This record gives sequence, C-alpha cells and structure tokens, in this order.
Amino acid sequence: MEELTTEILRFRDDRGWGANHDARSLAISVSLEASELLEHFQWVSPEEAIHADKQGIADEAADVLIYLLQLANVLEIDLKEVAQQKMLKNAVKYPIPVEIK
Repeated sequence: MEELTTEILRFRDDRGWGANHDARSLAISVSLEASELLEHFQWVSPEEAIHADKQGIADEAADVLIYLLQLANVLEIDLKEVAQQKMLKNAVKYPIPVEIK
C-alpha cells in the first residue's frame, strides 16, 4: 500500500492539488465517491448493476480507495494495522455463534 500511496501523492502533487487535500476535504471526498459507487446499485439488483457497468463500479471503488489512502496519509494512519486491530475488536463484538445441540 505504501507504493500505491506514494504514486497517488505524486499524481496529486504533480497537479498542485495538495493544498485542497486536508483531512476534512478528503473525508468528504471518500463519502462522495462511496455515494457514486452506490448509484450503480440504485433501483437494480446487484447482478444487473454488475452486468450493466462493472468497470464503472470498479472505477468508483478505486476512487474511494484513492481518497481513503490520502486521508490515511494526512492522519498518519497505517490502514493495514488499524484494519487488523478492528477485525480483532469485531471478533470480540461478534463472536462465532455456538450451535446448541
């Protein structure tokens, strides 16, 4: 992920966009791009959405990731580490159900 983040930051900096990429703006952008991702699934089944525009869905998912990586960079968050920590919390919060015989 570090290599991808570096590539994204270089792309941003080459275009002079860094000044607008504070934590608040990036968080908003993550949400906006996630909403654009959801638009593909509005009023249709998942199968229909994927069949109609899988590439568009992939593009929006990539946009979400790109903004999320930039947000993590600004906030100095190691996404891999915090995701692993969150999975441990989730395992405690949502244990595997025990079957009663």
